[in-house]
Amino acid sequence: MSSSSSSALKEEKEDEAVKGGELLFCGATCWDMIGRKKGIDGNLVSPTRLRPLIGVDIRYVVSGCASCHCVALDVEGRCYTWGRNDKGQLGHGDTIQRDRPTVVSGLSKYKILKAGSGRSHTVVVTDDGNSLAFGWNKHGQLGVGSVRNEIESSPVRCLVSEVTYTTCGGDFTVWLSSVEGSSILTAGLPQYGQLGHGTDNEYNSKDSSVRLVYEAQPRPRAIASLAGETIVKVACGTNHTVAVDKNGYVYTWGYGGYGRLGHREQKDEWAPRRVDVFQNRNVLPPDAIISAGSVNSACTAAGGQLYMWGKLKNNGDDWMYPKPLMDLSGWNLRCMDSGGMHHFVGADSSCISWGQAQNGELGYGPMGQKSSAVPKKVDILEGMHVMSVACGTAHSMVIVDRTNVADQLEQLDVYDGKAIGEAKTPVPKQPAKKGAKGADNSKKRKNAKDSSDEDEEEDEDTEESDNTDEDQVNGKAGVKRAGRGRGRASASKNSSSGRGRGRGRTPASPPVKSSGKRGRPRKSS
Repeated sequence: MSSSSSSALKEEKEDEAVKGGELLFCGATCWDMIGRKKGIDGNLVSPTRLRPLIGVDIRYVVSGCASCHCVALDVEGRCYTWGRNDKGQLGHGDTIQRDRPTVVSGLSKYKILKAGSGRSHTVVVTDDGNSLAFGWNKHGQLGVGSVRNEIESSPVRCLVSEVTYTTCGGDFTVWLSSVEGSSILTAGLPQYGQLGHGTDNEYNSKDSSVRLVYEAQPRPRAIASLAGETIVKVACGTNHTVAVDKNGYVYTWGYGGYGRLGHREQKDEWAPRRVDVFQNRNVLPPDAIISAGSVNSACTAAGGQLYMWGKLKNNGDDWMYPKPLMDLSGWNLRCMDSGGMHHFVGADSSCISWGQAQNGELGYGPMGQKSSAVPKKVDILEGMHVMSVACGTAHSMVIVDRTNVADQLEQLDVYDGKAIGEAKTPVPKQPAKKGAKGADNSKKRKNAKDSSDEDEEEDEDTEESDNTDEDQVNGKAGVKRAGRGRGRASASKNSSSGRGRGRGRTPASPPVKSSGKRGRPRKSS
């Protein structure tokens, strides 16, 4: 990174360090149920204050489109985490779920400025340019140089230096660095090429097997094809990456299904490829925002116009290349984030959300609609200055400036959360909807389970998403399966349209006997 951008980052740090706001949360709070059960209880359908963070100046908040946990940083550099913790992703030295934001004591000697959140791991950046990580490390996503420990429940050092930013995909991590020629580094699962090194590291698990596995990459490695560029922004979907260089050019790579890479085709890209829409007079300005959801991508280009591409709704065509979202023309968008299939934006003195939702994550309130195909104001936050937004699996977070809105904040609900070990109230079972759809859902889940010989527990966590449509969208694209190779077609109505990779097959079909081995020969140890 050039000295000018380094000094700009320092100024940004100083600006943000003195300015924090109130964190508001909406969506699902049954962390252990999200994506595993339908009809979960305990949803916060309006933006809600969290008791442990009332009055705390929060300056940075993050989740991930595959994450069932949250990370918040205050102006003092303390790191708070809460949510699901089955892989130690909260960093508290255990695997006990936290309903309440809790300071990560293992980071107490550091001042934390940035953070990223994957499906089951968390990465943070300190003020002196170091990075630490905790959580699941099966694929090397913690960047510690080894996969010997599958779970690291306390912070460990990542093998990177001079870090300015980090973000996480489902099972991989990206760092931005000020080291010349190494402005972007990646580690973790390479299955769809999302690490950007020109390979998916695929090989046969045994010489006599057609089962494919993907070699973990536990050591952060600079992306060689971008060595001549200075990457200044990056966002990750579950299995794809979007990056912007200092000249305003946009690059995407990783899983190509539904057009989420914006190249007018659905093939995976194993190395960064420039998106041709953003060239000439339409390069991204320095204050552009970028965002990546599970199956889509977004950015603001010339004039602040928001462009989106990929799968934006469950019916209708996918957007195979970036197109302007005219609903938000004329708005001054300051921040944006995307979850599984929902989006949050801070613009002017409004907060705007839209997308597919089932658990109140759009924040429209008890009388409002659950989902919205078009961007819509979160009425209860109208007039507030939104400083930052973050979207995860079935939840959203917003930081609002407290200036002149004390009365409005007082009217919002406050959520206490349960203390550790406090008995959980049983979740009432909601009656299943009658008719074919319910039966179809259960069949779909059964088929998805039957279709893989060696389903792993973590895949089941995310495979059965909170809303059925997302199930069809994310599960096959967004989860590493130990089984059959890339992007199997799902048992959905879309499977006949040929989306995703050609090697896919519907879960219901019988296994195909192969006359020879697929993939590359197994590496000799």
